[in-house]
Amino acid sequence: MKNSLLIIFFFLALTLSPSFGLPSNVGGSRKGNHHLKLQLPAGVVGPESLAFDCNGEGPYAGVSDGRILKWQDSKLGWTEFAITTPFRRLRRICDGTSSTILEPLCGRPLGIKFNPVTCDLYIADAYFGLMVVGRNGGPAKQLASSAERIPFRFTNALDIDPNTGVVYFTDSSMYFQRRQYPMLIESGDRSGRLLKYDPRNKQVTVLRRGLAFPNGVTLSNDKSFLLVAESDSRRILRFWVEGESVIYSPQPFAQVAQFPDNIETDRNGDFWVALNTKRGNDKTDLVAVKLDGSNGNVLDVLEGNKQNALDSVSEVEEHGGYLYAGSPVQPYVVVIKA
Repeated sequence: MKNSLLIIFFFLALTLSPSFGLPSNVGGSRKGNHHLKLQLPAGVVGPESLAFDCNGEGPYAGVSDGRILKWQDSKLGWTEFAITTPFRRLRRICDGTSSTILEPLCGRPLGIKFNPVTCDLYIADAYFGLMVVGRNGGPAKQLASSAERIPFRFTNALDIDPNTGVVYFTDSSMYFQRRQYPMLIESGDRSGRLLKYDPRNKQVTVLRRGLAFPNGVTLSNDKSFLLVAESDSRRILRFWVEGESVIYSPQPFAQVAQFPDNIETDRNGDFWVALNTKRGNDKTDLVAVKLDGSNGNVLDVLEGNKQNALDSVSEVEEHGGYLYAGSPVQPYVVVIKA
């Protein structure tokens, strides 16, 4: 009876909320005891990365069938915003699929981020490379698919410097695609690259080679350095991108106990790091940590606390007093009071 009342309570809160369909009173536990699910359309999974547009609307999420979806409200749910595949005639095959076999044709958008100045959405598609779409959405345009004549194999995450428009992004491997990531991990591959795209000259520059599964990337609030999740080594690296002698040499910033995925900077300059690891039967281990922006010390944690909903967390985005958790495999976005 108690569980039934809780379900009814959360349903009413979701329906009546005036703020993009989200409740104003989701429980405040960092253990994820009280949460809401923004359920994706049927057949679709994997809201790997999340973003909010220049008006604060969203979240937006790249999903398994190659689309970017936008959360409207509790009545409209998710609507299509953009697509990454250039093969538009395949829409009948792609829409609603979660098949990894179709990813090279349908696309698989991973990292997404709005440029706060232009309001364009930049996309790291695992198969089609670095892409962009305007504020009104539609088919995305490919900006880059290779660097130094070496094609991207696993374009993964990105962030944008709004002052210059430069996009920093990762290519997780020169040999393995996203659908082959178990082989990437087992092989100990260290061919990943950190890159930047400059829209002023449309050039891609390799900033660092030889990384072990470079994954999430984020700029500090003052834009002086980047953090990169080197997933296979379970560490967070810092790269200085400002100064008189920038050489993009990594410095250790933090060591984490689990597989780090995407990293997001909050408004205070601290960093949420998602720990994307399949959890055991206990399901009480950490799914994300907040790191101090100055020294990498742990400031806060998000625990699974026996919640299946928080399994395989790929990103934690803090926005408007809530934590939004994405996943590479789940059919929903989780919302928790921050």
